[in-house]
Amino acid sequence: MTLKEKFLSIGVDITRNHIGIVITDLAGNILFHDRVFKKYEDTDHYYKELADFIISTKEEKISEDKTLIGVGISIPGIIDEEKELIAYSHTLSVHNVSYKKFVKYIPYNCEFINDASAACLAETYKSHDKKSVVYISLSNTVGGAFVFENSSWKHSSQSTDSIFLGDNRRAGEFGHFTLHPNGEKCYCGKTGCFDSYGSALVLSGELEGKLELFFEKLINKDPKSIKLWDQYLETLAIAINNLRMIFDCNIIIGGYVGSFIEPYLEELKDILKSRNTFEEDASYVVACKFKIEASATGGSIKQIEKFMSKI
Repeated sequence: MTLKEKFLSIGVDITRNHIGIVITDLAGNILFHDRVFKKYEDTDHYYKELADFIISTKEEKISEDKTLIGVGISIPGIIDEEKELIAYSHTLSVHNVSYKKFVKYIPYNCEFINDASAACLAETYKSHDKKSVVYISLSNTVGGAFVFENSSWKHSSQSTDSIFLGDNRRAGEFGHFTLHPNGEKCYCGKTGCFDSYGSALVLSGELEGKLELFFEKLINKDPKSIKLWDQYLETLAIAINNLRMIFDCNIIIGGYVGSFIEPYLEELKDILKSRNTFEEDASYVVACKFKIEASATGGSIKQIEKFMSKI
């Protein structure tokens, strides 16, 4: 049995309404994935059920001749690794919650990572193209992450693996840069934030949050959906063009919307070409490769990177 086959990692993605889980080998290949619909609550009962889900998955899917190196947990919020806290999560409605609560009943080594950073890690882990990348997460909130391959930032104290975190570990909060001053009010209390125009809820808000229903209506040429999608793409193009002007690197569109956007990339690229000051080539924009459990996979990879660094 090879090293890659013997040692496995588990990744877990905690969201407001569900828990996703993956098992990967050391190359980051997904061997198993599952999801349970469980609403997050900061209670002992929730953390016990979280542990039960992880333990049962491990016992049922990882044979005794293989070794679990640990569990990587993705959280939709700001992670303070030094203080071992979930410093802030609007999605989970928590502030300064200790890691210890989450891992109280989990009998395995655990690591934590922000969900957008985790998804970015999953997208770039096996890439042979070591260019810098910006990852945009378009889920029920908007976030993102950076990989600067040719920058000293990658090796600074404010970096975890290849993901740049920033001085206050808030790098990639694209949802809160201002697109339209005095525009729509954001959940953060400010107006005109990208989140108010770019989150998946903009498209699925009237469909009980079911984004797949929006794209079904779009495919079926529903006039209201077409109009909303056109507006969405225009705003998304503004945000992407701004990021291209700032970072001058490739951009991956991920999150819930990223899972559906591939058929509409050319339409988006046409808008981007008209906005770009320096080029008429929008090939720098791509859709995410991971359509499901990207953040859980990134959590697993965080454990893999830690394990491989010790070999």
